[in-house]
Amino acid sequence: MIGQWTLDPVLLAALALVLAAGCAATAGSADRRRRFAWGWALAVILFVSPLCAWSSALFSVRVVHHLVLTGLVAPLLAWAAPARQPGRPAGGLFAWAAAHIALMWIWHAPPAYAAALSHGGLFWAMQLSLLGSAVGFWHATREAPLPAAIGVLVLAMFGTGMLGAIIALARQPLYAPHLASTAAWGLTPLADQQLAGLIMWAPGALPYPVVALWRLARELRALPPAPALRRRRPSPAHRGAGQ
Repeated sequence: MIGQWTLDPVLLAALALVLAAGCAATAGSADRRRRFAWGWALAVILFVSPLCAWSSALFSVRVVHHLVLTGLVAPLLAWAAPARQPGRPAGGLFAWAAAHIALMWIWHAPPAYAAALSHGGLFWAMQLSLLGSAVGFWHATREAPLPAAIGVLVLAMFGTGMLGAIIALARQPLYAPHLASTAAWGLTPLADQQLAGLIMWAPGALPYPVVALWRLARELRALPPAPALRRRRPSPAHRGAGQ
């Protein structure tokens, strides 16, 4: 399974169409095209390379798959879009944040997760909804006013971290699709689940504070420089008094 590549013609055709559309949309900017290319290449790795098949065996790898999809692929694709005017209110910021966080919780609930892995249509609904909501979220936070952007980024960090903590601290295996597939990798289902929760709890929540700090640094760099303080020279009367 570890060496199995996903060469589904429909998937490959969809990725090719996305590549063509992205190259056309970013033709006017080398930076935007570079971001799109990195995001597209990561998506190919996630869905075509053996990592995708590996994630069917281990829940921890599936969590890595989802976190890379929402925390790396999504912002790269979002930031390949044209930037709005800095400080301009981003419509739907809180709606995108709510959708992004809610879908992470919904699709990692054991019943929904098990249904997605047992039905091809639901599987792609899970992947596309996670990616789409994350692209909308990152695009909205990119140029939103700083307080609102930092607020939703902190909210998303706590939402992801809390979900990871619940998964990591569970005392029994919760994900039926992996009950019989972890032994080949030297893990019990519970150990695999705990590893997945720890990954989501700590490194999985890192993109949000990193982007919050980047937004703060960008705002600080945009501030006008403070006027230089001129050293006051003593007046003639003061000079005479000192002699």
